[in-house]
Amino acid sequence: MPRRREDPFTCPECGAKALSPVRTWTLVSPIPDRYGRVTITVMGAFVCSNCGKTWSGPIQKLKSEGERVEGRGEGVRGEPEVIVIDVEELKKEH
Repeated sequence: MPRRREDPFTCPECGAKALSPVRTWTLVSPIPDRYGRVTITVMGAFVCSNCGKTWSGPIQKLKSEGERVEGRGEGVRGEPEVIVIDVEELKKEH
């Protein structure tokens, strides 16, 4: 099992800092928590400028109301985009 890195911007091989991810994507949890909120994880792919190692890791985690989840992803620069998902409107569309 891979060990957890404190900072997703740090190279696991040599410890150098990556300035920004090469690519980002979002993962949406299929099952909401007990309060009905869905977790949205912003993932990033990185390439080390020092040793050339590639890795990926979570940059930020958000809940459906847009509140920040405590944990990894503290190295994000700037304010995150607020994403609000209304489950009732999704039910009406289907």
